[in-house]
Amino acid sequence: MPEITRRRALTAAAALAATATAATLVAPGASAADHQHGAPASFDEVYKGRRIQGRPSSMGGHHHEHGGGYSVFVDGVELHVMRNADGSWISVVSHYDPVPTPRAAARAAVDELQGAPLLPFPAN
Repeated sequence: MPEITRRRALTAAAALAATATAATLVAPGASAADHQHGAPASFDEVYKGRRIQGRPSSMGGHHHEHGGGYSVFVDGVELHVMRNADGSWISVVSHYDPVPTPRAAARAAVDELQGAPLLPFPAN
């Protein structure tokens, strides 16, 4: 088995970095352009017996807006949402399951709550 030299290690690291960069560039999903186009459209629907709503909001009221100026509600209680750098969305209820839209985040929260009420998230 050949010895690993500094040159081989650097070559392998460069090849891995190039592969990772190429995979990131061609990966499906939301693009940076989608993220910059602003807030998604408003929605208001009943999902599994729960009223879910979403709409663009003003940047006031919170010290920092993770939702990018977008508010989501489940039965009138605000669901804390956050937009990730890749354009996906997460909520305080389903934090480890990113979804493509705030509507999908509201639906995922309803699924996760399984009929339990959404409690208000305390603001800092």
